[in-house]
Amino acid sequence: MSTTPIIGILTDFGLSDGYVGVMKAVALTIAPGAQLIDITHQIAPQDVEGGTWTLGMAWRAFPVGAVLLCVVDPGVGSARRAVALEVAGRRFVGPDNGLFTYPLADDSSAAARCVALDDPRYHLPAPSATFHGRDIFAPCAAHLASGVALESLGSAVEVASLVRLPIALRAERRGDAVVGRVAHIDHYGNLVTNIVSQTTRAALARPLARISLGQWTISARATHFAAGPVDEPFFLQDSSGALAIALRDGSAAQRMGARRGDVVTLRGMDDTSDAAGDAGRE
Repeated sequence: MSTTPIIGILTDFGLSDGYVGVMKAVALTIAPGAQLIDITHQIAPQDVEGGTWTLGMAWRAFPVGAVLLCVVDPGVGSARRAVALEVAGRRFVGPDNGLFTYPLADDSSAAARCVALDDPRYHLPAPSATFHGRDIFAPCAAHLASGVALESLGSAVEVASLVRLPIALRAERRGDAVVGRVAHIDHYGNLVTNIVSQTTRAALARPLARISLGQWTISARATHFAAGPVDEPFFLQDSSGALAIALRDGSAAQRMGARRGDVVTLRGMDDTSDAAGDAGRE
């Protein structure tokens, strides 16, 4: 466990306004010794699915004891719950809208704990209905980083009742095929799927493995981007462990007209392949 309190921050606030700076100021007022790490503030506005994938890719990189403050919250001010939870020794603070799907899919989530952030002692006075990031989430994250117990922040919540996004869930075995979806399109136009780890490694080792996405069938594969064929989509295992479709020196998403959520079918696998896994598992 880190001896310096760490708060990782993920938002869709962008950097042109002062929202991120204000949240950090609030956090440091409560936890002046905390180290703040920006995961990203460039999630597209209100893009909960995008925030979900980015958190799923990033959270295991943080040490046990870290607090992950996550605010992609189009439902701010509504009846959606504000929560804090603990999974695998990390604490997560944010709206209950699916942002925490990937940590909750971790094998260790059976021991997860969760509370609703309904104790006003740990909020700023008179919280705004439009900026819970400043008035509720940042203060609660800072209190956790300062040593306040999770259970002190509010009433217990059944972990099974937390929202999970279907797009972030595991790929499925259907007969002789593994069926998943495009879970994320990165800055380079790579199509990152929810087919991960063991299945991806097996596919790369099988000469007959192929991927279908829309009108495209892809059989070319590579171990890294520069090894891919020129001007032809190919698949590889990306740094998160996921099966990804790429285009060398170009955007696979643009070339293929692909979008997040599109169905990806992996064929040419024998019965020993395994579709289980979650984003980021190696």
